[in-house]
Amino acid sequence: MSRDMMASFELYQPDSVENAVDLLSRFGEDGWAVAGGHDTLDWFKDRAKYASNVVDLTGIAELRGIRETADGVEIGALTTLTEIEQSNLIQERYGVLADAARRVASPQIRNTGTIGGNVNQDARCWYYRYGVDCYRAGGTTCYADTPEGQNREHCLWGADRCVAVSPSDTAPALVALDARMVVRSSDGEREVAAEDYFIGPDVDIERMTILEPGELLTAVRLPGDWAGATFYFEKVADRNTWDFALVNIAAAMVVEGGTISRIRMAAGAVECVPRRLTVVEQVVTGSEKNEETAALAGQAAVRGATPLNYNHFKIPLLENLVKRAIRDA
Repeated sequence: MSRDMMASFELYQPDSVENAVDLLSRFGEDGWAVAGGHDTLDWFKDRAKYASNVVDLTGIAELRGIRETADGVEIGALTTLTEIEQSNLIQERYGVLADAARRVASPQIRNTGTIGGNVNQDARCWYYRYGVDCYRAGGTTCYADTPEGQNREHCLWGADRCVAVSPSDTAPALVALDARMVVRSSDGEREVAAEDYFIGPDVDIERMTILEPGELLTAVRLPGDWAGATFYFEKVADRNTWDFALVNIAAAMVVEGGTISRIRMAAGAVECVPRRLTVVEQVVTGSEKNEETAALAGQAAVRGATPLNYNHFKIPLLENLVKRAIRDA
C-alpha cells in the first residue's frame, strides 16, 4: 500500500569506492546502496522495504564513464542509460547494448537511471511490491501462482515457489555479449560472468543477483570477442514508453559467408533470470542464416516452456522474436 512519506534513514555520501565499500561492509544487511534511485524510492515510499543506512553512490566519479581497455570496453556502474544509448563506441562495437538501453522506460528515467541500477533492480511482481507476504517476502505462498493469481507478466521457466521474472532490459544484452560484472567488497575485487551474476529462487529466493550484503557492482566489462558482431535486440511491451518487457530478445552472432559461425542469445521476462538460449545456439551454429534456420531456432527456443494461467501468449511471442533475431539481424 502506498504511503504519503518514507521512513527516516541515515544518508551517507562517500566520494570513493573504498569508502562506499567500507560503509556497506559495516552496515551489512542494514545498508542499502542507491544510484539513480528509481527502484529504491519505490520500495521506500511504499514502505515495503527499508534500510536505516543508505549509501548514495552518485558522488563517486570513478563509477562513471565508458572506457576502452586492452580487452574491450569497461562501463562504470553509475553510467546512465542515456550515456550508453548515445555512446558512439557502444553503438559501433556493441550495438545490442545501445539498443537495449534505448528501450528502457522513458527518456527522463534513462537520463538518471544507471546500468548498475538496471541490472540490480528487484522483481516487479505486484504482489511482492505491495507488501503481500509471498515467498519472496518471507511468506509461504506465491499469490501469482494460484488459480486466481494475476500472472500475465510472469515466467515460463525456472519457477521455484516464486514465478516473478527478471525485469532488466539490459541484462539479456549483457548475457549475449558475454559481459563480466566487476564486484567489490572489503575482501577485494572479483569478476563474475553476466550469465552467472543473476540467480533464481532455487538459489536464493530473497535475491536476484549474487551480490551479498557489503558487496558493490562497480563496472561492466565487454570483451572484444563480440565487438562489431551482427546484433539484434527487440522488446515487446504493452506500451512503447515506460513499460517493462512482456518478452525481449538479445542476440550477438558472427556470420561468415552467409553461415552463422558463432552466436549467443538470451531472452528476458520469461524466467527469473535472463534466459540463455543455448539450445537455439546449438541448433543454428554452422547453419545458413535463412528462413528455415530461423524457424528451427524459434521452435527450439520454446521447448519445455510451462505457462501459467494467463501468460500462454509468451510462447508464440518468444518463438517469433527468436525467428526474427536469426532472420533479420
